[in-house]
Amino acid sequence: DDLVTTNEKIVQSVTEQVVGASPDAILIVVSNPLDAMCHVAKSASGWPKERVFGMAGILDTARFSTFIAHETGMSVKDVTAMVLGGHGDQMVPVVSATTVGGIPLRQLVSEERIEAMVERTAKGGGEIVKLLGTSAWYAPGAAAAQMVDAIMLDEKRVLPCTAYLEGEYGIDGLYMGVPVKLGRGGVEEIVELELADEERAALAASSDAVREVVGVLAAP
Repeated sequence: DDLVTTNEKIVQSVTEQVVGASPDAILIVVSNPLDAMCHVAKSASGWPKERVFGMAGILDTARFSTFIAHETGMSVKDVTAMVLGGHGDQMVPVVSATTVGGIPLRQLVSEERIEAMVERTAKGGGEIVKLLGTSAWYAPGAAAAQMVDAIMLDEKRVLPCTAYLEGEYGIDGLYMGVPVKLGRGGVEEIVELELADEERAALAASSDAVREVVGVLAAP
């Protein structure tokens, strides 16, 4: 969030140049603070919401899945997880929908350890900066590549991305991380999960935090 005013100017300038050079493109935003920068890109481009969205949830889900694999001693290939909400400390791993080999996570790991993994996932970016002195690059690159493949190859994959919500999950007029169907047209559908009460409350709190950062923007 510390980057919001600096990156707003950069993202606005880059988006304007992209629009001039490639008016029919699909724009995937990776710059932080991700949710707010999606608003900047949408405003600067004037493009429909289906063609302007952000990469965050795939990265956050990969981190959460990695920690689950380490904790359970099972293959990360068998972990099915989903992280929603803002890309930051307020992200919401959907524990109720998280399984390992089809087994619910809560049957394998204590609530205390799950909470520790959720917190580490939320602060994973900061952990990497502390260790390396710079932000992550491999995992964000791999996540963006998955999104590009899904669009270019019209794969219709369901992936967690930062999309513009208009009433879905009870949130209106805000970019938030949610599962979407990605294909040739960009975000072709927003998938609404059945959330537990505490998860829905956490998502609402996350949206409040994102809206606060978006409120700092100069752009509408």
